[in-house]
Amino acid sequence: MALEPEDAGGGEDNAELHDMTRRFRVGAAFALPLVLFAMTHMTMGGGARWAEFALATPVVLWAGLPFFQRGWRSLLALHLNMFTLIALGVGVAYVYSACALFVPGAALYFEAAAMITVLALLGQVFELRARGRTGSAIRALAGLAPRTARVVRGEEEADVPLVEIKVGDILRVRPGEKIPVDGTVLEGGSSIDEAMLTGEPLPVEKGPGDSVTGGTVNGSGGFLMKAERVGSETVLARIVRMVGEAQRSRAPIQGLADRVAGYFVPAVLASAGVTFGVWLWLGPEPRLAHAIVNAVAVLIIACPCALGLATPMSVMVGVGRAAQAGILIRNAEAMQRLEKVTTLVVDKTGTLTEGKPRLLAVAPAQGFDERALLSAVAAVEAHSEHPLASAILAGARERGVTWEKARDFSSTPGGGVKATVAGREILAGNADFLRRHGIDIQAQPEDRRAALFAAIGGKAAGFLTVADAIKSTTPAAVEELHRLGLEIIMLTGDNAGAAEAVAKELGIDKFEAGATPADKGRRVRELRAAGKVVAVAGDGVNDAPALAAADAGIAMGTGTDVAMQSAGVSLVKGDLRAIANAVRLSRAVMRNIRQNLFFAFIYNAAGIPVAAGVLYPFFGVLLSPVFAAAAMSFSSVSVIANALRLRSAKLN
Repeated sequence: MALEPEDAGGGEDNAELHDMTRRFRVGAAFALPLVLFAMTHMTMGGGARWAEFALATPVVLWAGLPFFQRGWRSLLALHLNMFTLIALGVGVAYVYSACALFVPGAALYFEAAAMITVLALLGQVFELRARGRTGSAIRALAGLAPRTARVVRGEEEADVPLVEIKVGDILRVRPGEKIPVDGTVLEGGSSIDEAMLTGEPLPVEKGPGDSVTGGTVNGSGGFLMKAERVGSETVLARIVRMVGEAQRSRAPIQGLADRVAGYFVPAVLASAGVTFGVWLWLGPEPRLAHAIVNAVAVLIIACPCALGLATPMSVMVGVGRAAQAGILIRNAEAMQRLEKVTTLVVDKTGTLTEGKPRLLAVAPAQGFDERALLSAVAAVEAHSEHPLASAILAGARERGVTWEKARDFSSTPGGGVKATVAGREILAGNADFLRRHGIDIQAQPEDRRAALFAAIGGKAAGFLTVADAIKSTTPAAVEELHRLGLEIIMLTGDNAGAAEAVAKELGIDKFEAGATPADKGRRVRELRAAGKVVAVAGDGVNDAPALAAADAGIAMGTGTDVAMQSAGVSLVKGDLRAIANAVRLSRAVMRNIRQNLFFAFIYNAAGIPVAAGVLYPFFGVLLSPVFAAAAMSFSSVSVIANALRLRSAKLN
């Protein structure tokens, strides 16, 4: 195979893909009229036989040249594989047919040689297209960083290219901008959307002394920051490197057909050699003619057409069936890996949950009414641009709660908000914010998820639980995955309280909170080192290293393009139940492939002895190369028919 560039984030062009596509198109253009000539050459006379030769020659010698080169290298390396079979089958059929041109009435196999070449080229085009997409995940990651940054030097400010930023530079980050590099806030404050890093939907309040990460998105505030890590040292750059290394570390899967071919090819060659020798020694006259015809019949019946179709046909049909169920399979390797999965690692936000904050509960303190508490908090939050405010207002509307207009609104970054409503002071924020205003908080949320505490008129009025709700389909999906024998582990960047609540409610086997992208990738590698076959399901940039490091990466369709590009499987609807369907389908496809390989080889096992002439001493029966080719075609038909059964595979 062609070497992969170490810089997986390089250009889109793939020279090998373009070359194989060109060879396939040219080969197909010559092969179609060749088949027509082969069907009619008996009635068109000798001129058509030379026309077949003229059409087959560019297909075999030019379009099929890479197979002969790789087949030759496999012989030199003593590592026989599918390319050895393809080169052998095509070469023997072509050379024999070229010699048979000079023998009137002799059968020709130019069309077989050409069609094997074209089908093999088509398989290479599909494979190369899938391989060519791996670099796009890294390019998407790198694209998260802004191109410029605003540098402050004394009284002057200027936008400069990101590559010119140095450690120690003072940068201004304006509302809505991406943070250019890693550093520390010096002055001002804002809420930062760190979903690209943590996968969590709730912005994090930042003030002087807090660290910020390049590639994250600033909210409505502005601040000055000091650059501390730039270029290749930023968190984003390290994530890019981790994804690239994980992608390159994946060993290419040696298919079952290739492994069997290591024994099959020598056996076929030996059988043909023995057949030739026995007929030359003991056969009837003309001995040489009988020896050549029977040896060629052995090679023709063992031609790898069905063997070459066995895997791609099942994969193509299986991928189409998966697409109907909302499962996008990027390549056959992902399909094969998914079959053996024993452990499923999932992110929380966007995978098990909806990925956006919602008002889940309103818990008034003694002496306060639930609707009155929600109305008071909504009145204050109506003036805030914080995502929690949007969730509270949406929850109030769903419950039919209205609110009055607030006055004297003020906001404390990282704390909470304050305003006056109907002559009473309303406070809403975290526990520390209320305590700083002299409010004694006693009630605490039982599920430990994000709580917004409130005070009305100087008294604790209760709290509102605002968190990421579990998807309605997730509980059933977890049960289904457990029935398939999968262990489920949740790795999340969220806090321990939120992680524990979700894990307990869903019956997750294990969970780890506060996990960084590096932690997730490391944990996946540890699980694989322990002998587990690991699939990872996630939807954020923070999941990309784990997705790439897993045996099988599964991206939720509702997530980022980066996650989807890093994964071998993508769920269009973001429904976790589709993972169970994907596992079932992969098992069905791999079972179908093994059946196809059995069909492909059983014909050879039965046909090679007949082609060699074992029936001749008893019944006077010889298998001509024409019937050998027919048997080879029949084996291909059986493989195709079996693969088509996957179109009706039941997934639920």
